[in-house]
Amino acid sequence: MRPTRMTPDVTFSDLANLDADTREAAKAFQMDEDAFRAFYDRTSRPVWAYLARMTGDTRLADDLLQESYYRFLRAAVAFEDETHRRNYLFRIGTNLVQDARRRRPADALQSTNSFEALDEAGPGDVAAQSALRIDVRRAMARLTLRERSLLWLAYANGASHQEIARSLGLKTSSIKMLLHRARRRLAALLTEGSRG
Repeated sequence: MRPTRMTPDVTFSDLANLDADTREAAKAFQMDEDAFRAFYDRTSRPVWAYLARMTGDTRLADDLLQESYYRFLRAAVAFEDETHRRNYLFRIGTNLVQDARRRRPADALQSTNSFEALDEAGPGDVAAQSALRIDVRRAMARLTLRERSLLWLAYANGASHQEIARSLGLKTSSIKMLLHRARRRLAALLTEGSRG
């Protein structure tokens, strides 16, 4: 005689819940492979540059870039358009940088390695340009994470105030004032550095 197994009673509502869970998991991946590749190609460089700038560590930026896209794909968010999708990705990156900042010593996140993106030499006096880049690196390293994020998104990425607000989780109405303060603080740090 074969032993009988106890099987749990499965109701139609249990099956419906299981089906709903499956649909919810499938919704998390709203992009097909080709759409994701195109989105990745359009956004990976600026996101990586932003992460490298904020962390000061190119290796950490590589890791955070991967984690940003992973979390982006897993997010159950209905995106309005390409801009909303991109801003959401930057917001994920910003949150990851803040998490990394909490875990690592401040010195490690203010390394000058992240400023390689700005190291393109232009025409003119190379020595003067090098000195200016060094001054800007030092001044930027002394800014807060939020100030660096604001300046980077506004001037390196050309983001609008609304896009910056979405990326950083701030109110659009406060961006103009915060940018003004960040620029003023950067200018003061540059002036202070040129005197020393």
